[in-house]
Amino acid sequence: MPEDPNRLGRELFGQEHVRAYRETDGEQGYRWRGGTTILLLSTTGRSSGAERTTPLIFRPDEDRWVVVASKGGSPDHPDWYKNLEANPNVLIQVKSERVPVRARTAHGDERARLWELMAESWPAYREYQRRTDREIPVVVLERR
Repeated sequence: MPEDPNRLGRELFGQEHVRAYRETDGEQGYRWRGGTTILLLSTTGRSSGAERTTPLIFRPDEDRWVVVASKGGSPDHPDWYKNLEANPNVLIQVKSERVPVRARTAHGDERARLWELMAESWPAYREYQRRTDREIPVVVLERR
């Protein structure tokens, strides 16, 4: 049986995902489990000052990118989101393109619309929301 060329993209996770994505300009890691798409988000650690890069499921929305700070439904926001709150000027990589962006949290009707868009891509977000009392943030990344 021939090897599935997308197999590696489905199996990648965490820093191994970041490494493979960077080394291949997204040829490995852009497409991920179930056909979702991944970008790399690089933030500055709010305490350490060190660069932190996280692979995240995203969807484009016009000329912006949308991500969800789910942390699997944990009661606390993910560290990357806390870093964005401290410094919203960050860098993303989408395939080979590296883009400086400014992050903001969506609210109200915009959040509701973008939440549905993201839940279409990754239905588990709905389960993650049921697991936690916090409203899971939907983040809009806009080109600077």
